[in-house]
Amino acid sequence: MALKRQQNIFKSELNDIVRGACGGFLFGIPLLYTMEVWWVGSLVKAQLMMSAIALMFVVVFLLNKTEGFRKLQRRQRPYEVITDTIEAIAIGIICSALMLILLREITIATSLKEAIGKIIFESVPFTFGVALANQFLGESNNNQESSHNNHQKPSNLNATFADLGATLIGATVIAFNIAPTDEVPMIVAAVSAPWLLAIIAASLVISYAIVFQAGFSDQQKRKQQKGIFQRPLSETVISYLVSLIASAFMLWFFHKLSFSNPWSMWLENTLILGLPATIGGAAGRLAI
Repeated sequence: MALKRQQNIFKSELNDIVRGACGGFLFGIPLLYTMEVWWVGSLVKAQLMMSAIALMFVVVFLLNKTEGFRKLQRRQRPYEVITDTIEAIAIGIICSALMLILLREITIATSLKEAIGKIIFESVPFTFGVALANQFLGESNNNQESSHNNHQKPSNLNATFADLGATLIGATVIAFNIAPTDEVPMIVAAVSAPWLLAIIAASLVISYAIVFQAGFSDQQKRKQQKGIFQRPLSETVISYLVSLIASAFMLWFFHKLSFSNPWSMWLENTLILGLPATIGGAAGRLAI
């Protein structure tokens, strides 16, 4: 009995961390593709780093008193709010560090001061996203309403088109502001083939976690939804491909790519923009 209880506590804590991390990705990815933040982080002084951490702590502390990233409320005591705040900041810092490493903005050649500055400044939106995970993306309580509307279930084809459309809209909303910038070609220039494979894997894992693992927006209902590609793995892969198509179109639309460019250039730029587009696509699917 005690072992089972420990396992349940560990599983609950792991789910809370995944939920917080997914919230961080949804809020933090757009700013991650901003070179001005990279430059500020690389030049910032220690005093400003501490001020940023203090600001994060105050804001996240206040957010955790109302909602936070945990599925079950446990914020009755001040020390619990403080521990949740520290955990949220840690999740935000780890997520931003992993993304900066993945996009090769932090490498072995990066100085420690520059790396810490970049991580701290990029972690601000990630950390706020962790703290806001439940407030904006928590499970809805519409189970009774949905049970009354079972007779209005859409067909498999309509459900599939609804998901693809939501993916396309979400991908466009997130990636449209990134596509015309110089950040994408800058990242492409720094990323080699193995890192592109890692970006593909990260895109798929984050998308799957947001929609099917983090406990957002009627997760169980989504797992049971019917459609042509409505299994978690196949839906994740198809939605990723839709996000890549949207990314390629946006890059062409903003004249970042042309039909005279080699296919390898199309592939590299599309995969780099595909990361935020895929996360946006996952957010779009949560909305339906």
